[in-house]
Amino acid sequence: MGKMLEALSHEYEIEVTERYDSASPLKNDSPLQVDVAIDFTEPQLALSHIDICSSRGIALVVGTTGWYNDFARVEDWVKQRRSGLFYATNFSIGVNVFFQMNEALATWLKGKGYQASMREIHHTAKKDAPSGTALTLAQGIIQAGEYTQWALSDSSDTIPDSTLSIEAERRDPVPGTHSIEWNSSIDSIRIEHVAHSREGFARGALVAAQWLFGKSGVFTMRDMLNFTDSNS
Repeated sequence: MGKMLEALSHEYEIEVTERYDSASPLKNDSPLQVDVAIDFTEPQLALSHIDICSSRGIALVVGTTGWYNDFARVEDWVKQRRSGLFYATNFSIGVNVFFQMNEALATWLKGKGYQASMREIHHTAKKDAPSGTALTLAQGIIQAGEYTQWALSDSSDTIPDSTLSIEAERRDPVPGTHSIEWNSSIDSIRIEHVAHSREGFARGALVAAQWLFGKSGVFTMRDMLNFTDSNS
């Protein structure tokens, strides 16, 4: 992702001036003479990077997932320090439209006799399962009220009606595929998003970096894309 972000950055009039990775991570004494930082690392590194950047008043775009259990603490850092944070489980514009479709479908089908299930496929280097994108999709379904929780499962598991089943598969060279099925006794509905490369993630993150510049607070793709609540 870092190489792709840098390769595309000139198209967005963004100059990459500093680079860090897991072998040479951002530290408290790093120069960090930048307007906006972009993070696609690992959960613990992302937390450290948010802390360091927010303490210096530097806006940060975070594409790393797996740190959301610490969200309340992170939100306090950003707000108290009047910094800017933009986070997303997926920066693809297409995926975020897919999120909206998913929420609307879950609302429309609530109580109509359909059972939902989800399947996601990613490359073998993907460390979290389900993916952050899958969790966002699951939350969109759960908030409609038909389900109370999700569970990671395989096709042989028996899942209670109130639990959303998620299957996670790791297979190269798949950048990311997410499909949701709604099955009833009379028909089935299936929606799917297939990423052909990681370029969409990089472009979305660069657009987010442009959008975040000069802002303070915590933001998501919903803010940038001006999405309204699909349930309203």
